[in-house]
Amino acid sequence: MGESKTSGMFGAGSRGVITAPLEAVRRRASGQAEQYDSVNTIIESEIIPRLLMAHSATDTPTRSRLLRSITPEDASRFAELPLRLEAASLLEEVDAFIAKGASVETICLDLLAPAARKLGEMWERDECDFLDVTMGLWRLQEVMREVAARAPIDRAGMALPCSALFSPMPGDHHNFGTLMLDEVFARGGWRSEALVKPERRELLDRLARQPFDLIGLTLARDCPSAALSNLIKAVRNVSANPHIIVLVGGRMINENPGIAMEVGADGTGTDALAALELANSLVKTAAARDLNLR
Repeated sequence: MGESKTSGMFGAGSRGVITAPLEAVRRRASGQAEQYDSVNTIIESEIIPRLLMAHSATDTPTRSRLLRSITPEDASRFAELPLRLEAASLLEEVDAFIAKGASVETICLDLLAPAARKLGEMWERDECDFLDVTMGLWRLQEVMREVAARAPIDRAGMALPCSALFSPMPGDHHNFGTLMLDEVFARGGWRSEALVKPERRELLDRLARQPFDLIGLTLARDCPSAALSNLIKAVRNVSANPHIIVLVGGRMINENPGIAMEVGADGTGTDALAALELANSLVKTAAARDLNLR
């Protein structure tokens, strides 16, 4: 959008988690598979969302986005480093930006995410091989794990959390974006859960049994808008919460945000942090409306 929130995502298993989707691309290139997404699509839809999860619940998204202090030139220089520096040396580079006032979110959005994209571009131009890009991404993950550990969730003073369920579109087997939405919302004070590779019946049954405040559907690849619209109608019909908020996201939606409203969703966010900000706003609006109706 599971495992322990931080250690499970960024611990010893990180290398395997990154290698798994990339291995599919390598098999395609060697003729062992019929059809897989390009490495850039995988990095955009699966790996970059993992880099965006280290957003402290105490850091206001709007505020931190106004305080970006990393220039495109800085990002371009840093993007070459994961191929030749170990994680510890990369962290020293990141610490230099933090010392100058860069926030955790700025590090994610303006430094690590562009570096991940750069690795994908270099691979597709045959400027680095499979091992290079896998190790480079793993080093970025290790850096992010350390940076995330410095921004623990502070739940003191938080109100009773809202609940959210995140799921890929049934039939879409790209799960990293879903898991990272789950992570970002949990760090933002929500009680969140994620389904991995769900069948349509499983998803609807889950919603019928528990009154979630929000469901987030992710689409890593294109699908007919009619199918998405049909699923959202089914969600609203079976949901144990008749006022459930429905958010949609992914490459297909980002390229044409108007689809969100066309299919009956309540909105979309360009990334996990934008989705969290929108969800918080929608919840506040709904609470105010309910208060006025009493």
